[in-house]
Amino acid sequence: MDRRSFLLGSAAIAVVAGFMISRRLTIAGPALAENFEVTKTEAQWRAILSPAAFAVLRQEDTEPPGSSQLLNEHRKGTFNCAGCDLAAYSSDTKFDSGTGWPSFWDALPNSIGTNVDTSLLMTRTEVHCRRCGGHFGHIFDDGPPPTGKRHCINGLALTFRPAAA
Repeated sequence: MDRRSFLLGSAAIAVVAGFMISRRLTIAGPALAENFEVTKTEAQWRAILSPAAFAVLRQEDTEPPGSSQLLNEHRKGTFNCAGCDLAAYSSDTKFDSGTGWPSFWDALPNSIGTNVDTSLLMTRTEVHCRRCGGHFGHIFDDGPPPTGKRHCINGLALTFRPAAA
């Protein structure tokens, strides 16, 4: 092996290691360190959530784009945390962002918390349920008026509750 191959290989390993450490710090970061009103053991969360919902809400996974049934949910109502049922988003703030994930331009008052997420070698704003700490998704600055924000949310993190007729 020549020196150039060794240096390139070492740099690649360093980047991958940095990503893994960054991701691990994000997962074990502030959202999981906060005190939440609703707390459960890992076994209790696994008992009430599907494996896919557990991966999103408790392990900060991301569902595949275009896979959420909530993309086509257009009735009046609220989108609640799938972990603790806290109302988090109103149907009045939902919009089609074209990204493949349910998107909202604002959350309901006192429903979310945010953290800095440095995974994937970038800085983003992670959004989670303020009551149970479940990971919802991320907030970006490319949304519509009046906020200019796009809450890009995993559908597996939410359940829909239609408004009473």
